[in-house]
Amino acid sequence: MTVDRATARDAERISELARLGETTLDPLAELAREWARLWVVRPTDDAPASGFLLAWDAADEVHLIDLVVHPAERRRGIARELCAELFAHARKRRARCLLLEVRRSNRGALALYRTLGLRAVGVRKNYYSSNGEDAIEMQLEFDPESGAALPGKDEIELEVGP
Repeated sequence: MTVDRATARDAERISELARLGETTLDPLAELAREWARLWVVRPTDDAPASGFLLAWDAADEVHLIDLVVHPAERRRGIARELCAELFAHARKRRARCLLLEVRRSNRGALALYRTLGLRAVGVRKNYYSSNGEDAIEMQLEFDPESGAALPGKDEIELEVGP
């Protein structure tokens, strides 16, 4: 499995994956934004991408915008690999924190993010226009000197389980 920065040649595949993940994304527009970071993961160097991660750099923060893994490829560590790349990027640029929103119903993503050290810090009511679902706001803070992730506790009660 390899994680690489996306290029224009990945745009069609990223668009396919975005549709499967029920999200909209213009990969070429994202590649043109200087603050956007778009990574793809491939099972082998010459294989099509099986997932992607889009993040935006904003001041001293990194915002995870989208993370999609092909449904047939889930639960194989792909999302974890993409997040490891994102964390390395955040540490390298000495980001103060990593932020994201995730659907309340996405228990798999919530569980993954929690195992990676993110904590639930808020709820955005009716955030997703497609169905009015709430978003859980999550955050991971980094030590400004070492870049190490700092442990924290949830600020809201969050039920994660089967």
